[in-house]
Amino acid sequence: MNAASLTITQLREAYTSGTLKPEAVLHDIASVIQSKDGPLGGYLSHDLDRALADAASVDLSLPLGGVPIAIKDLINVAGHPCGCASKMLTGTYTAPYDATVIRKLREAGAVPFGRTNMDEFAMGSSNENSAIRPCRNPHDHSRIPGGSSGGSAVVVAADTAIAALGTDTGGSIRQPAAHCGIVGLKPSYGRVSRYGLVAFASSLDQAGPMTKTVEDAARLLQVMAGPCDRDSNCRSEPVPDYLATLGDDLKGVRIGLPKEYFADGLDPKVKSLVEKAITTLTGLGAKTVEISLPHTTAAIATYYVIANAEASANLARFDGVRYGHRAAADDLLGLYERSRAEGFGPEVKRRILLGTYVLSSGYYDAYYRRAQQVRTLITRDFAETFEKVDLIASPVTPTPAFRLGEKESDPLAMYLADIYTISANLAGVCGISVPCGMVEEGGSKLPVGLQLLGPILGEAKLLNAAHRYEMARG
Repeated sequence: MNAASLTITQLREAYTSGTLKPEAVLHDIASVIQSKDGPLGGYLSHDLDRALADAASVDLSLPLGGVPIAIKDLINVAGHPCGCASKMLTGTYTAPYDATVIRKLREAGAVPFGRTNMDEFAMGSSNENSAIRPCRNPHDHSRIPGGSSGGSAVVVAADTAIAALGTDTGGSIRQPAAHCGIVGLKPSYGRVSRYGLVAFASSLDQAGPMTKTVEDAARLLQVMAGPCDRDSNCRSEPVPDYLATLGDDLKGVRIGLPKEYFADGLDPKVKSLVEKAITTLTGLGAKTVEISLPHTTAAIATYYVIANAEASANLARFDGVRYGHRAAADDLLGLYERSRAEGFGPEVKRRILLGTYVLSSGYYDAYYRRAQQVRTLITRDFAETFEKVDLIASPVTPTPAFRLGEKESDPLAMYLADIYTISANLAGVCGISVPCGMVEEGGSKLPVGLQLLGPILGEAKLLNAAHRYEMARG
């Protein structure tokens, strides 16, 4: 038996019954990584000895006692490399502390094991921007796994990890989860602390679980959520018992169907599966309501102004002086220029340049300030909609996973792959991707995801609806 094919729930049952021990599970996962991950590129590194040392003293009675969790390569884990899949940090930076989410997972008994591949500094929708190694979809190695948390999706889908952490700035958990056929949860902004995450866009970034089942996602969120005095935007509201409400009746739950998310540009095969999933939800007692999110058409432009502006500010710290890649140079200006030119990849440079431009004197009001105003309108769209409905249902992506290199030369086409996910980040609401079937595409069977969105701090109702759908679909 491959221990990595188990869910968290199944692994905990095996520990309780005594049929498995953490050390055996870690050895099993390391062996599977060795045999399966080579062509997939899901992992950037893994340290079996460190994981075994961590597991030796773990309390199996804790909620996640002995559960190995793969970690996206931009989340700080004390003593582990944290390279952000970039030449700027890989091989030069080891995390000196645990991110808050890692501290909470450790306190619950989890064991961080493995650093997963990603788009460099989380900037991308396909994982093709990793500066370290390619990452491929386990259902078809010629296709992208999605991004930026592509490695985390791959290792869970390929059964080389039991569960993983990702981050979602504009769909970076939900989109690869949909393309790889797993569950990916983006919590409400501030529900999970951002302390210890290498920042891309600070007003949008959010860490979340990537798992085989909705129940597993609820188990991880239960531990990860809650206040943090090191993140001023972290919410202080009490964390509900997410597991306790799984299985609640969906009778009367109102699900909004935004007409903008089912318009031109949506692959008919994807649309058919999503509509079938919505029919399943109505069969469980939910009722659908047609809604409109009128500022959806402005979401892409708004997102890429705000995200790039914040990226420009956040990545200014990587200058070759304090930490990270340091180039040989004759003077300070040359040090800055050469270190950043050598350390950053093309997509990161593009976003830094765009972000610096929209923040520059004479353009700030025309671009950044206006984007923030439109963001307010998008946020208002969701707030008004959630007064009429409990959840929103839509596709996660307009198409199944596309081929490697297909959109590499057209950044705008790549950015449009996030059309259904970025608004949730701009508004700060919660969202989840749940597998809803497979489509035939170019001789391959590729997964499709159903996206459910909930109001801010609406994770309990969101998880319950996703779980009920998952159980009904089998």
